[in-house]
Amino acid sequence: MSKPVFVISAPFDTYSGYGARSRDLIKSIIELHKYDVKLLPQRWGETPINFCIEHDEWKFLFSHMVQSVDIQPDIWMQVTIPSEFKPIGKYNIGCTAGIESTGCDPTWIEGLNRMDINLVSSNHSKKIFSEAKFEQKNKQTNQVVGVLKLDKPIEVVFEGVDIEVYKHLESKDITLDLKKIKESFCFLFVGHWMNGAMGHDRKNVGLMVKYFFEAFKDKKSPPALILKASTGRNSYMSRETLLDRVLSIKKTFGKSKLPNIYILNGDFSDEGINQLYNHPKVKAMVSFTKGEGYGRPLAEFGMSKKPIIASGWSGHVDFLSPMNVTLLPGNLEHVHNSAANQWLKKETKWFQVSSKHAVDSFIEVFKNYKQFIPGGRKQGYHIKANFNFDKMQELISSILEKNIPDFPKQLELNLPKLDLPKLNLPKLEKIK
Repeated sequence: MSKPVFVISAPFDTYSGYGARSRDLIKSIIELHKYDVKLLPQRWGETPINFCIEHDEWKFLFSHMVQSVDIQPDIWMQVTIPSEFKPIGKYNIGCTAGIESTGCDPTWIEGLNRMDINLVSSNHSKKIFSEAKFEQKNKQTNQVVGVLKLDKPIEVVFEGVDIEVYKHLESKDITLDLKKIKESFCFLFVGHWMNGAMGHDRKNVGLMVKYFFEAFKDKKSPPALILKASTGRNSYMSRETLLDRVLSIKKTFGKSKLPNIYILNGDFSDEGINQLYNHPKVKAMVSFTKGEGYGRPLAEFGMSKKPIIASGWSGHVDFLSPMNVTLLPGNLEHVHNSAANQWLKKETKWFQVSSKHAVDSFIEVFKNYKQFIPGGRKQGYHIKANFNFDKMQELISSILEKNIPDFPKQLELNLPKLDLPKLNLPKLEKIK
């Protein structure tokens, strides 16, 4: 008996958060052995491609890759932002990382409603989408004629950590060379330094750097901060941009003696990132993010069993236990014009950590590090037990089993305007 044809349109070959999410979903579905999985590759804005070619463990995806399909898929899954969702299959699944602020564009709700079911990464995203409401007005009279809201099912499927890759390593097993870093105590940040004026980029890297300088300026033997960061562009250009941004913040401190910041730019393998997480010089991860659909690096780093400092709002609080990590208080504020775009609306709000608590958290973890080690260990066990890849796969299997109907025997069809290379899907643009 033939298996249902399951076509997945996704940016699985890109170096991006959506790329990582796509690969995990695809692998999970393939390993269920219930579907004939076919993959349609997509770009993701300006992010680099060829991830699978450059990582042997993912080359198997190419055996499922097609450039087109000549039958209507039984199941169609599209991994992108919701406004791009198009129902192509007999049963249609939309998958998105979600939303980082308190609201979304109405076109996202329209896109979600075009699918039979939608998958998001966190309870935060589900809440925002589920509560979104927009007035529908008559264009001629401007009178309210209805309300646009989500009327299709939405399920949370967390991004499971591969515990075979991300795991605690002993110092003797680490080959990553960080000899140029002279400090033995380093905080680590992993993520993009995105668009936005000082203090208004989504990952809040600018203010994190400022708070780090404030915490340890003019101090004897201070710790260092490692930025495993990029701007999502060419590695050289990205590094130069990051250096310029750090130097501009440095200048605001005048003649103060400031702690060192090191920039790690370029591509790391999953194993290389795990070595960075576990390196003896890396003592804790820090993220003052304004909002996350999930916050994948925080979950991965948790497996190192080291302390974590993070904002206390949005997607990552699903898996970061306040009993085990430092979750910082703060307030919601409007998205700044410099960070807003067609999807991230300035009318919506996101999180800003308390400056005092941010500065104090750096100092406290550095001064009293041993007190934070037990929490780091517990967080590692929490991730391993509840947010691993196998648990995610079980969840996906359960959702598909519960929702996808039985299909009749597949027929060869001539589908006008459904030639998939010419689907006229809008270009995928990175959410900045």
